Amino acid sequence: MDEMGLQLRSSLGLFAFAAIAWILGPRKRIPLVLFGGAIGLQFAIAFLLYSFSPTRAFLQSLTQFVQLLQDATTAGTSFVFGYIGGAEPPFLINPDGPQSLFIFGFQALPMLIVLSAISALLWRWRVLEFVVRGFAFVFRKLLNLSGAASLGAAANIFLGMTESPVLIRPRMPQLSRSDLFLIMTVGFSTVAGSVMAIYVSQLSGVLEGAAGHIVTASLISVPAAVLIARLMYPPDGDAGEDESDEKIPTTIYQSSMDALTTGVTDGVKLFVNIIAMLITFIAIVTLVNFGLDAVPDISGEPLTVQRILGWLFAPLVWLAGIPWSEAVDAGSLMGLKTALNEIVAYDGLAGMGEALSPRSRMIMTYAICGFANFSSVGILIGGLLAIAPSRRADILQLAPRALISGTLATLMTGGVVGALPMALFQG
Repeated sequence: MDEMGLQLRSSLGLFAFAAIAWILGPRKRIPLVLFGGAIGLQFAIAFLLYSFSPTRAFLQSLTQFVQLLQDATTAGTSFVFGYIGGAEPPFLINPDGPQSLFIFGFQALPMLIVLSAISALLWRWRVLEFVVRGFAFVFRKLLNLSGAASLGAAANIFLGMTESPVLIRPRMPQLSRSDLFLIMTVGFSTVAGSVMAIYVSQLSGVLEGAAGHIVTASLISVPAAVLIARLMYPPDGDAGEDESDEKIPTTIYQSSMDALTTGVTDGVKLFVNIIAMLITFIAIVTLVNFGLDAVPDISGEPLTVQRILGWLFAPLVWLAGIPWSEAVDAGSLMGLKTALNEIVAYDGLAGMGEALSPRSRMIMTYAICGFANFSSVGILIGGLLAIAPSRRADILQLAPRALISGTLATLMTGGVVGALPMALFQG
């Protein structure tokens, strides 16, 4: 199928994902204004960011910033860990052996700690606050959100899904179930700024300007998440809620040193949590694959968790615009992202080589970019219960459904990219 046909399918896929969300909800009247506004805003953000030289240059410079961040982090890890942290090895490398001494846990993941500290400082210095306020204003006006919902949604672009609700902690007890579900959905369909650099390091050499695409994906997933959340859990008639602007608390950090140390502490928690999840879930998948070895080969290949997930998600990625010949491979990435996490999925994407076309790799880069996975459900529940213990019943009931809505939102984001000419992103 030519590119025009695939673009058309991606466009139709947007309606399909919205229809799935509507079917899973109470099936109330579709908010046509919100539907048009959310889809239009997604296309507008992608088009504006990549159509103009200044914004395109800014997105491309982000990859250079990530490289600088990696070099700075390597200076620290080399001092602490020696050659396993990136320093020169004190021995000769066997020319016939593996040439890479790159160790993910000691050289890539420590960027989480550094970036977490930098993000905390930028928040203390009110740089991130200014940006979040701007996005919150846009979302409140264009997507008709309450002040608390718009602020929570905007903060998710830069903060984690458990950190952003802290900004609206005073409003959490009174927040409607619809807005609570919306904030959960946005949290699952975006990624925190502290982990973006990890994805960029994984996609280095696979996707040009990877940092810009990761940031763009997190941006355009917000309108998709709002639409999907409103279709699956629309507001009640009396939940017009406060439409005024929401004040951002000014006492998150008491000083720059408090921001720096707190950011480091938060980064270490995230660092350890990711390592533990990667070890555990990869081990579980491997154990399941060992068990599946007893099953006869299917179509000449052994049955694995990856193949099963590929079959399950193949129709969904096909709707996003992936050719059917590549749908099982692309679907396995979406499945790994849901069952494990996006780090494993991006690692799989980087290792697929020619199995996916450049267009399919671009779509999957956007479709994978989100925290919608099973382990994140527990993280989200724990974080929200600490902030709003009075909403325990609502949080426990809504979180599993938000996993579905967050997945649909990132698939819609992939569909938006697929509906646009690839020359827009590659030119």
